[in-house]
Amino acid sequence: MSPRNLGAILAGGRSLRYGSPKALARVGGEPIIERVTRALRAAGTDVVAITSDDAIAASAQARARADAVAGLGALGGIHTALLWAREEGRPGALAVACDMPFLSVPLLEAILALAHGGTYDLVAPEGGGPRIIEPLCAWYGVTCLDAIESAIARADHRMIGFHTDVRAGRIPLEDVLRLGLPERLFLNVNSPADRERAERMAGEVAPG
Repeated sequence: MSPRNLGAILAGGRSLRYGSPKALARVGGEPIIERVTRALRAAGTDVVAITSDDAIAASAQARARADAVAGLGALGGIHTALLWAREEGRPGALAVACDMPFLSVPLLEAILALAHGGTYDLVAPEGGGPRIIEPLCAWYGVTCLDAIESAIARADHRMIGFHTDVRAGRIPLEDVLRLGLPERLFLNVNSPADRERAERMAGEVAPG
């Protein structure tokens, strides 16, 4: 049996807009990071947290590491997760933001299924937004490392800055919509107002 992918929770941000660690904010009666952890484990990954915050790591009940290279934002979290995956002989990491309370296990499974064939270096779902895809709910293979490190070297810290240098696959928006609305599936709790919105959503019946 081949090694399982890491399920990497990206929690290295400073939560400036939220005012306290947003990963620990509660939605539906539990910290968001616990909801994220449960979804990643249900999808069949070995969960780790990319963070230097001991409280966040403890809440996730996961091994944790700080960014290997500081100051790169979310890209630094991806880079660190892939270094970790390569070190452990894993194919890659299913990387998600720490503040997404409504991750869909079937969607995560679909991402991993497309990644499993070996055709792509990364697989991301389409979200219908300005960036087209959702890079903070995506699988990255260790084969992305060279392209990511080249982007870092040229000071391009965008999450999609290296995508043209790798084989990128997508989960089509029509398939995503069968599992739920993107504005729910990919909701980021960046502020107290976002948390209130998420709390209202948590009380609704999820589609499908």
